Amino acid sequence: MAMRTLLMTGASRGLGRTAAEHLLRANPDLHLLVTSRGTSGNRLAAELAEATGSPHVSAVCCNLAARECIRAAADEIAGRLAAGDLPPLCGFVGNAGLQLTTRTRTDADGVELTFSVNVLANWLLIRLLWEHFTAPSRIVVVGSDTHFGDLRHNMGMVPAPRWESVQALAAPHHDKRAHTASEGRTAYSTSKLAVLYLVHALARRLPEGIDAYTFNPGYVPGTGLVRDAGPAVQLLSRTVLHALTATPLALSPARAGRLLAEVAAGPRPGPTGAYIDRHSVDRSSAESYDEDREEELWRTAAELCGVSGGPGIPRAEGRARGRGAP
Repeated sequence: MAMRTLLMTGASRGLGRTAAEHLLRANPDLHLLVTSRGTSGNRLAAELAEATGSPHVSAVCCNLAARECIRAAADEIAGRLAAGDLPPLCGFVGNAGLQLTTRTRTDADGVELTFSVNVLANWLLIRLLWEHFTAPSRIVVVGSDTHFGDLRHNMGMVPAPRWESVQALAAPHHDKRAHTASEGRTAYSTSKLAVLYLVHALARRLPEGIDAYTFNPGYVPGTGLVRDAGPAVQLLSRTVLHALTATPLALSPARAGRLLAEVAAGPRPGPTGAYIDRHSVDRSSAESYDEDREEELWRTAAELCGVSGGPGIPRAEGRARGRGAP
């Protein structure tokens, strides 16, 4: 089979590392291009090659919290594709994400950091590489069932999302509440609701043969997501919560990573725009089906990133999203 390239963020640890290794082992025709900050990318690529025996892995430097770096990475990727140094681009996996203990931190451009990395970075990378995807292609952004905001889906560990205008979500806050862990986790669940809006808007815009999905791995202890939390929370994650992987309530990073790899490069998991809950298509929350919010997110992301949002698509002509009714 002809070689193809899949771009992946968040491949250095946890479920992302497992997914990267599974992608390389299961797909000998796949060149995996991983992003990394600073000079760690070549080391990550070498480790993945050694672990899998596949020479088809390389890295691109990309700080997802700095849009100038994202633009530079996209330019480098486009150049390598044009020169034939990379096979045609057929996929993107947006796995990188963070959960903070405040809502006060910002990226290099002054945007609230959780929203920047979990939402804007995915939007900008996809938008800048838009014309380089060749069908059939698959875009997968990792979501979270914390977007439901109920006890059943997050066991009370993360507050429900609190939607505001996109400009407000992108702005850092400095009031007393903004310095609390609860507010940081609310920013996380809200960003994962925004991921669904992003994918739905993408599914209306992408040409035939290029599909977009949200993948929910469920609760996965041991991924490093709580590395910004205090010692007590980290200890709880390593012990009591890790034990949940022996129950249906949680997945190990190894199992979650394998499922992510299958969604990214296995049999087509469902119609474009679908919410893949672990291993099957499911409905996301009722709140996640709001086309007005989806379009506001798309327009504001373009403004914040200083990039055209692309041609508008009348609602009546948008592609079927395969996500059911709320």
